[in-house]
Order: sequence, then structure tokens, then C-alpha cells
Amino acid sequence: MSQSSPVPVVERVDARNRYEILVDGERAGLTAYRDRGEQRVFYHTEIDDAFAGQGLASRLVQEALTDVRDSGKRIVPVCPYVAKFLQRHEEFADLVDAVTPDVLRWLDSRLG
Repeated sequence: MSQSSPVPVVERVDARNRYEILVDGERAGLTAYRDRGEQRVFYHTEIDDAFAGQGLASRLVQEALTDVRDSGKRIVPVCPYVAKFLQRHEEFADLVDAVTPDVLRWLDSRLG
């Protein structure tokens, strides 16, 4: 009898300004954001080494961006991984705002 792999689950954790991907209840990675009005500014994505190579970053970002669409917000991809993902997934193109010096200054002031 073959054992199936646990299904990864993505959760938005508003108190920590991030989406987390969980595998069998363990946090495998995250994508962090800050909200700037109607924009959700993504600035960092990481997957723990123990979970690398399983496609979890792509799944995490896909579900996070779908949540942004559902919430009526816009996407600002400061995070290089999110920016690269968006180049390959044009279905989100209508939601993307440019990364501008103003956004970067604002983000820097929020992150310290």
C-alpha cells in the first residue's frame, strides 16, 4: 500500500504580514508583504532547505496572488521570486503595479 504525500496548505497570516505554506502542519516557507493602501507589496519569499525542490515556492506565490486578486488589491513585486513568477504567469498581469523608488522608500521605512 503506497503512502500519499501530505498536501501543502497555504495560509494568510495577517498578524505577521505573510503567507505561509505548511506541509503536514510544519511551516515550509513564506512570502512576506506589507499593505500600502490597495497595494500588497511582496518583498521576500523563502522555502526552508528541508523542503527545497518540491515546487512549494511556486504554489505558495500562486495561492498568495490569487488571494490578492480575490481581496481586490494590487500586486507590487519587490521580491525577485514574485517578479519572476509574474513574468511566467500572465494571468496576474492586470493586477501588477510597478516597483517605483517611492514604493521602495515606503517599504524601507516600514521594515526599518
